[in-house]
Amino acid sequence: MINLPIVDMTKTGENIKKLRKKAGLSVKELQNILGFGTPQAIYKWQYGTALPTIDNMIILAVLFGVSLDDIVVVKS
Repeated sequence: MINLPIVDMTKTGENIKKLRKKAGLSVKELQNILGFGTPQAIYKWQYGTALPTIDNMIILAVLFGVSLDDIVVVKS
């Protein structure tokens, strides 16, 4: 049996929150950059109840100046 990696949504969300704050962005600012009508998606990411789409994940990586590997936490 192959042990496949699984995204740790909670820790990935914690990373998004930490990196957002390190970049000096508020949730509202990030919401505006991403063109969201409400901040709910960002809060869901930060709480680990949802993950950004790959498109949004790439935007976050560029905004935060990190690689996708620095955002996504994988548990093996």
